[in-house]
Amino acid sequence: MFKALVLDKAPEFSAAVREVGDDFLPEGDVTVEVAYSTLNYKDGLAITNRSPVVRSWPMVAGIDGAGRVVESSSPKWKPGDQVVLNGFGVGETHKGCLAGRARLKGDWLVRLPQAFTPRQAMSIGTAGYTAMLCVLALERHGLKAGDGEVLVTGATGGVGSIAVALLSKLGHRVAAATGKASEHGFLRDLGAATVIDRAELAAPGKPLQKERWAAVVDAVGSHTLANACAQTRYGGAVAACGLAQGMDFPATVAPFILRGLSLLGVDSVMAPMPLREQAWTRLASDLDPARLEAITTEITLDQAIEHAQRLMAGQVRGRLVVRTGG
Repeated sequence: MFKALVLDKAPEFSAAVREVGDDFLPEGDVTVEVAYSTLNYKDGLAITNRSPVVRSWPMVAGIDGAGRVVESSSPKWKPGDQVVLNGFGVGETHKGCLAGRARLKGDWLVRLPQAFTPRQAMSIGTAGYTAMLCVLALERHGLKAGDGEVLVTGATGGVGSIAVALLSKLGHRVAAATGKASEHGFLRDLGAATVIDRAELAAPGKPLQKERWAAVVDAVGSHTLANACAQTRYGGAVAACGLAQGMDFPATVAPFILRGLSLLGVDSVMAPMPLREQAWTRLASDLDPARLEAITTEITLDQAIEHAQRLMAGQVRGRLVVRTGG
């Protein structure tokens, strides 16, 4: 028996940590003893029932996990292997990793980089892995250190905080946008050169504005994304990966046809394995472990529901790591 954060809707929605057994696990060719999981924005939506994230019931929450293989019929994995799981519908259509054990498909797993412990891998989680995918997308577009200021929106969140740390370590001058005046010091410690008030971006703006940014990492969407596009310099790029402000995109084509802007969509859930492996390899080399620790708060599985509510209320900065084992 082991603990799992179970979501159900029979007869009404409920979220509870309870004891389950292996017979509760779904089909899969690899069983993982999960050491750590994490709370991402999508987990918060599912656990608080704010959005129809879950599409199969009952569900074990948790789109991320890191731990040790205990059983495997997959030729790729053997007992004792250390692995990381991000996405692939886990926690949505396939029971997830906010549990002591998870049964998964071997094709979904990435080998845990030697540079990271399972706890550190979950300090990164889907949020940090998504931040790295954004950086890779901007680099493929041609972004180099010294090209100009790079804007990161939602900068105290999971994606934003790791994006700030990554970009600054890679030599970029980073502008961090936040609505939390008390967190300016935190963002500067992560490497932000300047901090701006998110209110400058959150309201409706002109289709074309003063050119400011060489590139943008946006986890917010809505008017923030529209304004970021309107302020990006000629030939620049915006990597869009989130919708914290909203799913709408109230913009015009002006930045695209008059400034040659590129809008780069970044998906972490179904990203192909070579790209996942590249992202984790780069995280191992480009993310300062000291900065990673500075943005991490560890909680227990029994505390996860309470902290999911705090996450959705905007009361969390950085990353929440959930100790699922022990």
